[in-house]
Amino acid sequence: MSERVEDIAAKMVAGGRGLLAADESTGTIGKRFDTIGLESTETSRRDYREMLFRSDEAMKKYVSGVILYEETLYQKAADGTTFVDIIKAADSIPGIKVDTGAKPMAKYPGETITEGLDGLADRLAKYYEAGARFAKWRGVIAISSSLPTWGSMKANAHALARYAVLCQQAGIVPIVEPECLMDGKPGDHNIDRCAEVTEWTLRTVFEELADARVSLEGMILKPNMVIDGKNARKASVAEVAERTVQVLKRTVPSAVPGIAFLSGGQSTEEATAHLSAINSGFELPWKVTFSYGRALQDTALKAWGGKQENVAAGQRAFSHRAEMNSLAAKGHWKQELEKAA
Repeated sequence: MSERVEDIAAKMVAGGRGLLAADESTGTIGKRFDTIGLESTETSRRDYREMLFRSDEAMKKYVSGVILYEETLYQKAADGTTFVDIIKAADSIPGIKVDTGAKPMAKYPGETITEGLDGLADRLAKYYEAGARFAKWRGVIAISSSLPTWGSMKANAHALARYAVLCQQAGIVPIVEPECLMDGKPGDHNIDRCAEVTEWTLRTVFEELADARVSLEGMILKPNMVIDGKNARKASVAEVAERTVQVLKRTVPSAVPGIAFLSGGQSTEEATAHLSAINSGFELPWKVTFSYGRALQDTALKAWGGKQENVAAGQRAFSHRAEMNSLAAKGHWKQELEKAA
């Protein structure tokens, strides 16, 4: 293989660029389209994603890679150009979500296990041939006073490690995404509980990655930030940044080239502000950037509204959010806002 996973991983987090998570399942994007009164069809999904991927300013300046859903990896724009080629033309990297979803874990009430390892090696070979150079797998960790359990934690960390080593064997960079839920039920845990569970999760994941012989230099970590549950918001931006960095420094080896945060139910503005505070206030051994879905797309989706005449407006909204998050990845977001004011 001509490209080393270590080189691809480094490019994914370089220069203040980050990742666009456009890997919503057909069901999830249907719910997003419901908010603008648009029916989800293959054509409407194609038109929406084409609008994003052809946003030249956002893609060329601020987006280093795009996480695709399997349908989208093989999809073509209205003029017949593949989405993979459009993404590559912007000097961005196509990626692919490869897990098949978090399913209820037998005998573990309230917890899930992510499926998709069966046949994954064969699928990765096909995805590589189609142009994907990185992949994503999400392990879901529930937080409450009694959750997670060790059994669920161990199973999800092990699955993430098995997935990661299969990716690297196929020449594909694994994004390792252990998400400790802030918006899962009951969603009323405080930041201390989130810190405790996130530290335990990351420690367990890196132990499993080591056992699986995953090259740390050839992977990207996609964790949650350390934040109050959705029904218990009290922590300031500064505290979220401080607690997040504290947990990461305790658990994430410096050999990992980059951390690309998920937004995890934060508002668009929160996700940007927290990322910027993390980058501006601390000396970090890794590149720290974004891998956002809703926090990059929401304003663009509303501006587009499913109408061809609104494509330019949707692209402007997308480019603006991408620029704000790129500034946050450099720790410059707040300064730029103050200058603009």
